[in-house]
Amino acid sequence: MKSNSNWRIAVLAVSVLALDQLTKLIVLKFLKFGDERTILEGFFKLVHWGNTGAAWSMFRGNNYALAAVALVALVVLYFTRHQFDVHRLGGQVSLGLIFGGILGNLLDRVRIGHVVDFLYFYVNRRDGREAGFPAFNVADSAICVGVGLLFILSWQNESKPAPQPEATP
Repeated sequence: MKSNSNWRIAVLAVSVLALDQLTKLIVLKFLKFGDERTILEGFFKLVHWGNTGAAWSMFRGNNYALAAVALVALVVLYFTRHQFDVHRLGGQVSLGLIFGGILGNLLDRVRIGHVVDFLYFYVNRRDGREAGFPAFNVADSAICVGVGLLFILSWQNESKPAPQPEATP
């Protein structure tokens, strides 16, 4: 793999990590744990919630086991990155997003003891209760976008016809 590919992946991963940690630092500074600030009534709140589980709080209470899983995922992804289409910009972007996102949430798990989630989208039901998408953060978004992009790129590569060998005279 070209060193430019590795360089681009690393720069994007560090950028995602920095943005993720900066936004979480702002949340930690201005919102107490459990606080909520309505930004758009009936649609969006900034919150300060902790998640010791995985996506949608699955496996809640397993923070350090999930940190170990994240660390293993990082190592495996690092050593298998050549299996992905990293010579193209899309592959580099997808892996940079995934690496940065995993690192951001892993740092939270080790440093704070839970992942800081702060973006909460919801709607008000007729009975007055909220129906919301689970709160998330920049790292979560980066992982989801990176994995989605990786799937799209893989699907595009599979749907291309294989090059035909030239006939020999």
